[in-house]
Amino acid sequence: MLDQLLVYHPAPWEDRDWARLSGLPLEDVWFDAQDGTRLFGWYLRASGSPAVLLWCHGNAGNIIHRVENLALLYRAGLSVFLFDYRGYGRSSGTPSEDGLYQDALTAYEYLVKTKRVPPERIVIFGRSLGAAVAGTLASRRPAAGLILESAFPSVEELARFHYWGLPAHWFVHAQYNLAERLRTVHRPVLVIHGDRDSIVPLQMGRMVFNGAHPPKDLYIVPGADHNDLVRVGGTPYLERLKRFVKDVSS
Repeated sequence: MLDQLLVYHPAPWEDRDWARLSGLPLEDVWFDAQDGTRLFGWYLRASGSPAVLLWCHGNAGNIIHRVENLALLYRAGLSVFLFDYRGYGRSSGTPSEDGLYQDALTAYEYLVKTKRVPPERIVIFGRSLGAAVAGTLASRRPAAGLILESAFPSVEELARFHYWGLPAHWFVHAQYNLAERLRTVHRPVLVIHGDRDSIVPLQMGRMVFNGAHPPKDLYIVPGADHNDLVRVGGTPYLERLKRFVKDVSS
């Protein structure tokens, strides 16, 4: 199926002592999706942070490729639960749109039922493809807030940009229709986008923002492309993220 070639780009796991190498108190977490797929993630609890970022990452790599970013969030005082979708890293199975939605829902249930984190302390955070996963989760479960970073309204819109206006269903079955999901999301939303994003152009981030219900805010990172937003955004970006989490979970 072309979805596996064009949409999902998982990387195999590298078996190293990531807690020691990163200097982070990473807690290995294993949990099972509803269909029995075995999933893996890291839970990282920052002292003095009652809220937890539930992080739905993008379509490439796996969680070890987010270690540096994870460290920045943790050192900024944020607790994070970062997990791999099915077929990524140590997680079993094969990625699919419905599968990724199920994985995010299972990660949410793990936070609520096992870690005893109340919904009003969970901030759902999605980046790129993960923004559509995060938006779908937010449309199905309560949370304190929703952060959408480098997000696109749908695969259809993204295909129009990259494939000369040709319809996405000619290439893939995946839809990832974030715009549709946002119609039923009624909680604070923060949309973050780089103004030089060459993969998901800024106008798509604006479309996502315009489709969200208030209260909402759009934070544009000057000079940031798709894959360097965190580095370019630096301290102001981290402070904006932290302020949103604090405001919605207080």
